[in-house]
Amino acid sequence: MPDYGRNRVPGGTFFFKVNLRDQRSDLLVAQIDLLRGAVRRVCARASFHIDAWVVLPDHLHCLWTLPQEDADFPGRWRAIKIAFVKSLGISESRSAVMTSRGERGTGQRRYWEHTIRDDRDFAAHMDYTHPADWPYSSFRRCVDGGLYPEGWRDGSDEPHETGERL
Repeated sequence: MPDYGRNRVPGGTFFFKVNLRDQRSDLLVAQIDLLRGAVRRVCARASFHIDAWVVLPDHLHCLWTLPQEDADFPGRWRAIKIAFVKSLGISESRSAVMTSRGERGTGQRRYWEHTIRDDRDFAAHMDYTHPADWPYSSFRRCVDGGLYPEGWRDGSDEPHETGERL
């Protein structure tokens, strides 16, 4: 898989946006348990800390922090995508080229990645990742952990300015 000039920072924190190929699909939420299982299996083999995550019908956003001296987020994404797709039954149409390459065609080949620069950047991406009351989000975990006060998204409070990460 080409590198596309990825900014590999050992122990870094990264924001990702990963899309399905069909942006009208609800595959990610319809198969949320399979996606969660794929992420768990990959994390068990190549650990990373999930700072925040939201799964929307056709794409996901997440923040990860990698272990010190490890910068291989592309390998983790490759493994997650493969594990998720292998857990699905083959139902999508594929071209002859895709079939010959062993490609499934459910997800876009590439994803968007941003290296978190500082605590302010981290907080902005945490806020962006957390829609209010969405069932497939780490938001409730962040509220329970004290990062966000109860009612933050309904406008009654602002996020905590602790300067600390989860």
